Amino acid sequence: MSATSEHEVSKRTRHYRDLIAWQKAMKLAKEVYRVTEELPKAEMYGLQSQMRRAAIAIPSNIAEGHGRLNDGHFRQFLAISRGSLFELQTQLELAADLSLLEARSAAALMAHCDEVTRLINGLVGTLHTS
Repeated sequence: MSATSEHEVSKRTRHYRDLIAWQKAMKLAKEVYRVTEELPKAEMYGLQSQMRRAAIAIPSNIAEGHGRLNDGHFRQFLAISRGSLFELQTQLELAADLSLLEARSAAALMAHCDEVTRLINGLVGTLHTS
């Protein structure tokens, strides 16, 4: 392991579970699972499935990127996670516009997405660009 790689690894949290972004993303995923239970059965293989897939991709990519032990790879996985967040927000907006979700539930989830986005952006800002 090179000196740079050792430095990159040593400044990180010991475990991805310690990352607030991961913790909040997990909470978001659980909330999406709960709220999407309200969707009509006809959406089980459509919007419900897509929203759940996007929601679980967010903390999953944070964890996977952290496990790569390289700032460049971690940054790449954080970008993928952020993309899944934006995908979820698009789906939430569509579900609300189609009156498939209550506007209040969708708004609360959108705010939660915004919070996770800020946390991910903060993590990206701490990584070296190499």
